[in-house]
Amino acid sequence: MEFIPSVKDAFNKYGTFSGRSSRSQYWWFFLFGIMAGLFFSILDFAILGVDATSTDPNEPIGWFNLLWSLFLIIPSLALASRRLHDVNKSGWWQLLYITIIGIILLLIWYCQKSDQVENNYGTLSNEI
Repeated sequence: MEFIPSVKDAFNKYGTFSGRSSRSQYWWFFLFGIMAGLFFSILDFAILGVDATSTDPNEPIGWFNLLWSLFLIIPSLALASRRLHDVNKSGWWQLLYITIIGIILLLIWYCQKSDQVENNYGTLSNEI
């Protein structure tokens, strides 16, 4: 799946935690989230004068980036859940983000090749 269709599909399935998503779709959406986050950080700096790298607690909040991040929480979790379904894992495995070692395991699963046959979460998507 390519960049724009991946992002559109992720937003069309905004809160859909069932089904499967391809590896390429997950990583294209991940890249989109990073690029948009950088854009909103620059916007915060240009308009509000917020320095995202500052550790000063008296620094004002970057509202644009904060609102964008809140907007992305649900589609990101849903897409990651569908990606885990594609490798025949439950979406609840995302709770491993709480631990440090769990992040590594999740990264390995996100990079794994899709199951080529029907699994517990549905049939293989058209685009791998």
